[in-house]
Amino acid sequence: LLSDVLILVVLKNFEVSNTFPHTQQQKQPGDVVLGGLFEVHYTSVLPERAFTSDFDTLGFRHAMTMAFAIDEINKNRNLLPNMTLGYRIYDNCGALVVGFSGALSLASGTDEQFQLLENCSGTPPVLGIVGDHYSTFSIAIANVLGLYKMPLVSYFATCSCLSDRQRFPTFFRTIPSDAFQVRAMVQILKHFGWTWVGLLVSDDDYGLHVAQSFQTDLARSGVGCLAYLKVLPWDSDQSELIQIVHLIKASTARVVIVFAHEIHMIQLMEEVVRQNVTGRQWIASETWTTAVVLQVPHLMPYLSGTLGIAIRRGEIPGLRDFLSQIKPVKNSSGNDLVRQFWEHTFKCKFDGAGSVETEKPLCTGMENIYAVQTDFLDLSNLRPEYNVYKAVYSLAYALHDMLKCQSERGPFSCATLPTLEPWQLAHYLQKVNFTTPFGDQVSFDKNGDALPIYDVMNWLWLPDGRTKVQNVGEVKSAGSSGEELYIDVDKIFWNTESKQPPQSVCSESCPPGTRVVRRKGEPECCFSCVSCSEGKISNTTSTCFKNDFWSNSRRDLCVPKKTEFLSYHEPLGICLTTTSLLGTFICAVVLAIFAFHRRTPIVRANNSELSFLLLVALKLCFLCSLLFIGQPRLWTCQLRHAVFGISFVLCVSCILVKTMVVLAVFKASEPGGGGNLQWFGPKQQRGTVFSLTCVQAAICAAWLVSSSPAPRKNTQYHNDKIVYECEVGSTIGFAVILGYIGILAILSFFLAFLARNLPNNFNEAKLITFSMLIFCAVWMAFVPAYINSPGRYADAVEVFAILASSFGLLVALFGPKCYIILLKPEKNTKKISWNVCIPESFLVLGLVISKISRAPLVSTPKSNLSHPLKVRSEVVLGSAGGSQLQTRVDFFVNLCACVCVST
Repeated sequence: LLSDVLILVVLKNFEVSNTFPHTQQQKQPGDVVLGGLFEVHYTSVLPERAFTSDFDTLGFRHAMTMAFAIDEINKNRNLLPNMTLGYRIYDNCGALVVGFSGALSLASGTDEQFQLLENCSGTPPVLGIVGDHYSTFSIAIANVLGLYKMPLVSYFATCSCLSDRQRFPTFFRTIPSDAFQVRAMVQILKHFGWTWVGLLVSDDDYGLHVAQSFQTDLARSGVGCLAYLKVLPWDSDQSELIQIVHLIKASTARVVIVFAHEIHMIQLMEEVVRQNVTGRQWIASETWTTAVVLQVPHLMPYLSGTLGIAIRRGEIPGLRDFLSQIKPVKNSSGNDLVRQFWEHTFKCKFDGAGSVETEKPLCTGMENIYAVQTDFLDLSNLRPEYNVYKAVYSLAYALHDMLKCQSERGPFSCATLPTLEPWQLAHYLQKVNFTTPFGDQVSFDKNGDALPIYDVMNWLWLPDGRTKVQNVGEVKSAGSSGEELYIDVDKIFWNTESKQPPQSVCSESCPPGTRVVRRKGEPECCFSCVSCSEGKISNTTSTCFKNDFWSNSRRDLCVPKKTEFLSYHEPLGICLTTTSLLGTFICAVVLAIFAFHRRTPIVRANNSELSFLLLVALKLCFLCSLLFIGQPRLWTCQLRHAVFGISFVLCVSCILVKTMVVLAVFKASEPGGGGNLQWFGPKQQRGTVFSLTCVQAAICAAWLVSSSPAPRKNTQYHNDKIVYECEVGSTIGFAVILGYIGILAILSFFLAFLARNLPNNFNEAKLITFSMLIFCAVWMAFVPAYINSPGRYADAVEVFAILASSFGLLVALFGPKCYIILLKPEKNTKKISWNVCIPESFLVLGLVISKISRAPLVSTPKSNLSHPLKVRSEVVLGSAGGSQLQTRVDFFVNLCACVCVST
């Protein structure tokens, strides 16, 4: 917006002013002419117009570098052969209105001011222009030259706004954009840990765009914060400078970054000296990093140690010889700048120059340039000159490529020398790629920007009072990763008592054991430090974090958290483990007793096959509880509930089948009730137990596949402890496993309850009822206790439920029988069974057993069923089929004896 306003002001001046001063120029004819805009004079600006005031030797050297490059190209047989380049160099006098006038003269081909005539006439057209020095001037000029599609290659305009290809389609530059310089500055801040800095910028397009870009990049990188941002005025407003310097003095920021021109720094430093603001680390932009005017003794106490970004220094072979041979030619048109340089350097005047200072001697034009002290031949720090050199060669290489065009192979028709157009040159300029004699590659990106490469400079104050600006590093492009900073810290001179890098932070990093707390209304770099809360630590990161460790008392060191699980080494774990092993041992003993007495009546009458299977299942139940003790592992978490579920289903299935057989036998005593007894044979019993167990196994397999249990570390119960536990994975799967066991247990209890009123001499159903009552009561109490038990106590509750229900089944079902076998062996005989009064239902049981064994039994008339004693004598004394009868009666009597004894 500022540049657009300036353009309107300049055009307005053209309209109202008829006496604009003639532009100073230097020119050389050629087949193709290139233009140049350089600041050869300082200027002052009045409301009406600009006028020249003093000669700028360095600006003149920039212009002569362009002349040298063109002369070198003309001598090069490989570059633009058979063609001579010419130049027209204009002095912009450091004023936009003058520079704008020169640019329009170059674009229109006339030396006079620009007028909209029907048929413009003048010298051969200029195809490209090198310049301007200032970003603001370049913005205004590039806006207009874009209408002509004429390329403008700047050697010092760094404003990032000039990268906008929509506004400036033909603008190029051989100096990197400020966007790259800002990123380089941020990297320097990061390298030295400076997080609290001040920023000063000039009041123009250059400074304002830098301020915006710097704030954005600083926030994005998270490197630091701005303590203040101030704009340096152009008009030397002393009151405003006083306020700015007072802010610098009062601020805790020790690093001050300045993106401004030499004139701003001169005015600023005068006030800094007046207020004696010391102890600041100055960071210079490329505009004043190498400014000789600031390298004076009275400023060194303040500016020594300055770090700065400088444009790439280069070597230009032959330039010194060319500059030393420059001589003014009398009465030669187009030689204005050389004559003025001569008068300024030798403090003389040419005859007829119109000078009012009569005391000056006349210039002969043959003075010896080496006899005077001048910066003109000091080529030790070629930076803008190197960019000028690259800009001229860029135009030359683009022109060379354009003239090599082959018909029908280019983007447009090939141009001939008389028909060259600036827009054609701009197309080829975009594709230029060459290497300078100094070894630097020159090319432009899609925005017309050069490859970023900077030198990092340091101001050294020598003991003898002299000042030296030394190179201590570089910043260069690193491809897609951005820019890389290389810096030699050992070479840097620091203007501090310790000779070490200064510290510039709003708040010191929080010490170990504390954390950062933002201050309300202040930048994020300003914070307070408070102690870390319990369970959190901070070490070198100024942040607290939680993990598998706990904080020590100072909150600066992690110590492993205590771990908690149902261990084999703690009293509760030892008690449960001992109980589990005891239960397993008892099952083994009972199994051995039953195996040893397997031919006794009480064992044979107790469905020994299911009894043995039931004892094996109970052993598995006792052993599976051990999977719940110890630190959870993946395999233990997966096996514990699966083995538990299958083992208990096997137990309950055996009990259920025994209950069904007993109930079915006694139901068969009713008229017509013996028809279903064929479904309760040994094969059917084994098949039923196997089928019921397989259903549970399928449920466990589906659960493990779909949502397998896994170990996890739980820190919710205790902050300073890690509770190792097994996640059940799918709660629904676990509930289905328990539910299936519960259904079988309730069914067994229900059937046993129905058989509770059987004859007192046969109390197996009562024992099953009692055992199932214990089993169901234990697991009904387990569910709420498990849900409300945290951590290891949940495992302990489940182990207790397993052991309690297992002991309940073992004692209730096998305790009475072992008592008879071991302590009352006299009751474990056939004789005892025979002396017992046998009810009619027992006869039915004998018929069932006979039917199951599929062998004939002695016929018993129905008329005798009402006389049990008679039946007994017939059974014993019957002669028909005596041996077979005796075998079946023996089995029947054994069963009855078992039942009677258990009663």
